[in-house]
Amino acid sequence: MPPLEDLLNEFREGQFSTTLTTKQKPSLLKMLRNNRAVFGIGEELLGKIRGHDIELYLDVERPYPPILRSPPYPESL
Repeated sequence: MPPLEDLLNEFREGQFSTTLTTKQKPSLLKMLRNNRAVFGIGEELLGKIRGHDIELYLDVERPYPPILRSPPYPESL
């Protein structure tokens, strides 16, 4: 398992929520490290998975119905 410093390095380009406390960030990193198989593929860096891009095509014309215009979740965690 990679040390937390290595994991922090993997996320150097990413951003963490500003609501995380200084105690929560290491806890989050430990959870990601311990469950790496869920959040990554093989030896790829977490969040840097390539080759799994998809394209979505809507069969509905504009204006889209309200269900398609609303965000999938209220805000980023």
